[in-house]
Amino acid sequence: MNKLQSPPVIVGAGPAGMLAAQTLVRKGLRPVVLDENARHGGQIYRQPPAHFQRSPKALYGFESDKAGAVLQAMQDLLPHIDYRPNTLVWNAQAACLDLLHEGKTSVLPYGALLVATGATDRILPFLGWTLPGVFSLGGAQVALKFQGCAIGRQVVFAGTGPLLYLVAYQYAKAGGQVAAILDSAQWSDQLRALPELTAQASMLSKGVYYVAWLMAHGVPIHRGALPVQALGKASVEQLIWRDKQGEHRLVCDAVATGYGLRSETQLADLLGCEWVYDEADRAWLPAKDSAGRASVPGLYLAGDGAGIQGADAAQWSGERAAWALLSDQGLVLSEDEKARIEALDKMMARRKTFGAGLTKAFPEPHQWPALTSDAVVICRCEEITAGDIRNAAKASGALELNRLKAFSRVGMGRCQGRMCGCAAAELLAHCTQQSPSQVGRLRGQAPIKPIPFENTLSAQTEGPA
Repeated sequence: MNKLQSPPVIVGAGPAGMLAAQTLVRKGLRPVVLDENARHGGQIYRQPPAHFQRSPKALYGFESDKAGAVLQAMQDLLPHIDYRPNTLVWNAQAACLDLLHEGKTSVLPYGALLVATGATDRILPFLGWTLPGVFSLGGAQVALKFQGCAIGRQVVFAGTGPLLYLVAYQYAKAGGQVAAILDSAQWSDQLRALPELTAQASMLSKGVYYVAWLMAHGVPIHRGALPVQALGKASVEQLIWRDKQGEHRLVCDAVATGYGLRSETQLADLLGCEWVYDEADRAWLPAKDSAGRASVPGLYLAGDGAGIQGADAAQWSGERAAWALLSDQGLVLSEDEKARIEALDKMMARRKTFGAGLTKAFPEPHQWPALTSDAVVICRCEEITAGDIRNAAKASGALELNRLKAFSRVGMGRCQGRMCGCAAAELLAHCTQQSPSQVGRLRGQAPIKPIPFENTLSAQTEGPA
């Protein structure tokens, strides 16, 4: 096997990153693992602070045994890797990563790079969503898992997708009061998707259990429902929502919202990847082959950061990408290793079928752009409303998202379009009578997340490990 001049680097220590690290270590390498979080596990297996006392069963539910095994395997691996928690990768270029750790910057060269950066919530704004008390579904889950608290005493969960029911279930099991679940999808959508969903029967059964448990415990579930406006003086006090029967009002002090997930693709963008539009994710994604190889030599993509697929498939893709990296370095595979790779490919193929079923079961509400009033804030950072976007598109003739950005400033704020980009694309597509694929995507810019200005002025470059 060829010797890398610099150690392979893995960005992300969720399911994909952890399995990739295990695979590389088994074959004698000592990768650098960069983790933005304080402890490995990612979002799905997020660990609470060390002093936080709560049982694994309470934290992870059905996944407690699996979570325990994965986290313990990574814990056992720590002496054999260069693990760097609380480390943000804020830029990437010329085979080097710019890092921020405890207020100090550094530059890390790499011989091969495996990016497993995960995903964030896909947000479709509504009136009042900037009020205190409105959280993303992922943010609500972080509060429960990492901080041991609920986001409110009476919480409405609004959006669509498996995460909607999972987080509502987790809150209810923890003793929280779930005021209602508002799912924009219909029963008919989920019934129509059953043939594809049976490709992973165990996952389907868990989802059915969550819904049945919530219904059995008196949680109201409304389908074909969209939030209209969060009301309150200093924070959320009520939520107006609509369905086919008209508008309704709920008393609540918190709302958790999200319409599936969006991949964190900024690093792949900065590294110059080619892009393809994925209809299932309704998003532009960096191109990769079935093993995880990106269009840029030496770059490998895995997990939800390369396309939404869930924790199990993220683990498989992390391991598969690690095998691709090893193979590209000249590793001669044993028969057992070849058989393992073949098994991984089959499992990921089945997951694609299941993923197609999820897309069919929980479609994005295509009526959202038409129903969104001009007053709705789309870009919180720059305070750009839906009306601003429509007016800028009309006045400038902008048909592409970056062109719209230049005229309206949407996506120019601290989040770099991570929160508003999906909604802005949907609005632009609607008002210009195009498909979302035609309006393009907001190009990534460094720093991909906010860092102190002084940290951009100087950084030390690490030598080969």
